[in-house]
Amino acid sequence: MKTLRFPHPLVLLTGFILLACLLSYVLPAGVFERHADAATGRDIVVPGSYHRVPATPVSPLQALVDIPKGLGEAASVIFLVFLAGGAFTVVDHTGALRRGVDWLLEKFRGREAVVIPIISVLFATMGALENMQEEIVPLIPVLLILMRRIGYPAITAAAVSIGSAAVGAAFSPLNPFQVGIAQKLAQLPLLSGGGFRLAFLVLALAVWIGGTVRFALRHRVAPELDATDPTGTEQGGRHGIVLALLFITFAFFAYGVLELGWEFEQMAALFFTLGVVAGLLGGLGLTGTAESFIVGFRDMAFSAMLIGFARAIFVVLEQGQIVDTIVNSMSAPLAGLPVTLSALGMVAVHTALHLPVPSVSGQAVLTMPLLVPLSDLIGLSRQVTVLAYQYGAGLCELLTPTNGALVAIVAACGVRFDQWWRFVLPLYLALLTLAVVAIVVGIAVGI
Repeated sequence: MKTLRFPHPLVLLTGFILLACLLSYVLPAGVFERHADAATGRDIVVPGSYHRVPATPVSPLQALVDIPKGLGEAASVIFLVFLAGGAFTVVDHTGALRRGVDWLLEKFRGREAVVIPIISVLFATMGALENMQEEIVPLIPVLLILMRRIGYPAITAAAVSIGSAAVGAAFSPLNPFQVGIAQKLAQLPLLSGGGFRLAFLVLALAVWIGGTVRFALRHRVAPELDATDPTGTEQGGRHGIVLALLFITFAFFAYGVLELGWEFEQMAALFFTLGVVAGLLGGLGLTGTAESFIVGFRDMAFSAMLIGFARAIFVVLEQGQIVDTIVNSMSAPLAGLPVTLSALGMVAVHTALHLPVPSVSGQAVLTMPLLVPLSDLIGLSRQVTVLAYQYGAGLCELLTPTNGALVAIVAACGVRFDQWWRFVLPLYLALLTLAVVAIVVGIAVGI
């Protein structure tokens, strides 16, 4: 009997695009009024302003046209993936990455399991600080080399990177693109409730890292041996220079994102510069550097395209003017529930909404102006309302196939999405349980 296989990621995303097209015929079109908000610099909805508008169904032909439109809207992210992926391929072709992995494995010989917690904490920190996601895609080849040399399955490369970053972002006390925007919209002081969030962030990371280490050890295979020839002193010196350049680039990248407010274009330019300089210092020459970039572009093409296809889903929903209809119909029933059930209902609403609205910052702008007045009405703390948004939308980043970065990273690891779901679902449920506990405790202590 033929087993049922999970759809190819491209088939899955195209199916969601066509489903969004169908929903534009089924759901009534409606919109909220919006006004500019000085605190966030974004247009936010006006509570109670939802109203029906003439239907604007999206035809199947227009839905197909929206695919290149989605690619265009995600262009800055896609170009980052291409240029950064090319840069890391250049660095890999110099031999420096493999030499660095060898050095790391030598330092942790017999204690390879600690590699997962160390890397997970690094990515979780970046997730907590700046909601790191798409920037991870080009790093996957590096992580795959490391995991294969240890003997861990490829899925651990996705778990320690995008998985850890998503957990860090969901429980973060200071993520500006998530809790920061939500607290501004709720008129709460920034970083308020930070100690409470930090305590549950530590618990959440313990759950995630523990589950990842357990999976990696249970599915460990014979380590992949390095087939490259030993390098001489001169070549080893080149490798050291390239690795030093790589670390300097990462430091400058973190400074640019956190202090200078860099967009994806600046990040892409930095990584392109890294590739060029690394290729020349690593002995590839101009032609070798260019050819390595081309190999990197080719390897990143599929992952980059998935990000654009995921964006096209939201483009179709916006054209059909049904995003606000979905939000209004899901949030309205919460008013009739008791306080604790209403808070938990908000988690469920944010989880469900994150499928059609895959941007956490966009979801905050869309939902918080509606849910904050509701929480005031029923006597629910605004801080808990923000927590419900964080945990509902943030943890859904681990699951939703409309998260272009997640789909792209899982694909870059050579892992089917159903395999990722089987790995992540028990951990997701454990983290969701922890989130429920956090909300109940938050209500009890009155944060």
